[in-house]
Parts: sequence; C-alpha cells; structure tokens
Amino acid sequence: MFVAATLAILVSLVLLVVRALKGPTVFDRLVAANSIGTAAILLLAVVGFLTGRPEFLDIGITYALLNLIGTLAVLKYFRFGDLAHSGGEEPED
Repeated sequence: MFVAATLAILVSLVLLVVRALKGPTVFDRLVAANSIGTAAILLLAVVGFLTGRPEFLDIGITYALLNLIGTLAVLKYFRFGDLAHSGGEEPED
C-alpha cells in the first residue's frame, strides 16, 4: 500500500515539475514549486515509514519550514521588489 503511495507521489512530482517549467505566469510557477516541496515532504514521510526510520519526519518538518519561509520571501520580492521593504506603504504601479 505504501509503495503505491510512493509511486503516486512520484507521478505527482513529475507533473508538478512540468507545471513549474511551463507555467504561464510567475505565480503559477511559484504555486507549483511550493507543491513540489509539499510532495517532497510527503515522499520523505512515506520513505521514512517504509525504511523504518522515523527521523525522516524531522527532516520533513524542517524542510516544510524552509519551504514556507522561501515562498513568503519570493512573494514579498514580487510584491515590493525588495526583501528589505517594511511593507508600510503600497508599491507604485
């Protein structure tokens, strides 16, 4: 059963990579990249369960935090054009 889950996650990873490469907008690519990170975390959890190594979950949690911070940083960069922006005033269009 878990082998089927691993194969399904791998297939979804391939489809997400295609979406990230062919996304029509930058935000579609960003969503695909975030989804790739989520699928990678799921893959780590399943492989850790299959091999009997629960410490893979710790690696997955760490990767999830890095994925969240990276996504927020990229969104802030695209919104304001600068990561050091305080966010107090709206950007000029």
